[in-house]
Amino acid sequence: MVVADGLVTHSLALLSALGVPRARRMFGGHGVYLDGHFVALILGDVLYLKADALARPAFEAAGCRPFGYGTKTGQRAVLAYWSAPADAMESPGLMLPWARLAMASALRAAAAKRPATARKPRAAARQAPTRPRAKR
Repeated sequence: MVVADGLVTHSLALLSALGVPRARRMFGGHGVYLDGHFVALILGDVLYLKADALARPAFEAAGCRPFGYGTKTGQRAVLAYWSAPADAMESPGLMLPWARLAMASALRAAAAKRPATARKPRAAARQAPTRPRAKR
């Protein structure tokens, strides 16, 4: 298994079959974006892919484990990211179906955040500024 920055480079190569990946330092690890969508986390020596309720069963069936962390209260918080299957870490072709699941999860999350209707410009922004009228 590749570690640290080597894992970042390796993961970007694996995900490149689906789009243009980029990594950004965050959370003490790296966040991975595919074509602008947040699809994965790299923490320690593990690549975690985004998996919503529709994608989660595939990750569970493959024996993947969820990303979680301990909170200040001692409870364990689990996020919607699951470790990539070990065999998927071997080649872009084997990673492709998992990357597709992660991208689909990211697209559904983005769609859920968008407002249902387009915002209308404010009334003040629509009107041209006017001069105050002089008193007669």
